Amino acid sequence: MKQSLVHVAIVVRDYDEAIDFYVNKLKFELLEDTYQPEEDKRWVVVSPPGSTGATLLLARASKPEQIDFIGNQAGGRVFLFLNTDDFWRDYNRMVDDGIQFIREPKEADYGTVAVFEDLYGNLWDLLQLNPNHPMAKRSH
Repeated sequence: MKQSLVHVAIVVRDYDEAIDFYVNKLKFELLEDTYQPEEDKRWVVVSPPGSTGATLLLARASKPEQIDFIGNQAGGRVFLFLNTDDFWRDYNRMVDDGIQFIREPKEADYGTVAVFEDLYGNLWDLLQLNPNHPMAKRSH
């Protein structure tokens, strides 16, 4: 049996401001932006550059109860983990582009990591896994 995660939905306030952040600040690729008139919503999918893994589905809050989850997808915990092949290149570029890091870079037994916030306050790890880490081996 072979399965994979295809999309992870992240609740956003506005499609265009979310696209601007993910594409222009994080340098993700916009893979799809399709209007769905029957539901008056858009199917917006972004992906980290060069990624062949799961993508992010930018899902605009469509009900009042969903608004409370914008920026709090994981109850204040780190929600998403962005692995890179060059931590310091991406960290320095992100700082230059105004990304807010709330935990400074540190070396851990699994690799180099720092925590940043997306435009709504969701927490992300920027990390570069050590080559011997089990997840690093899966990406090759």
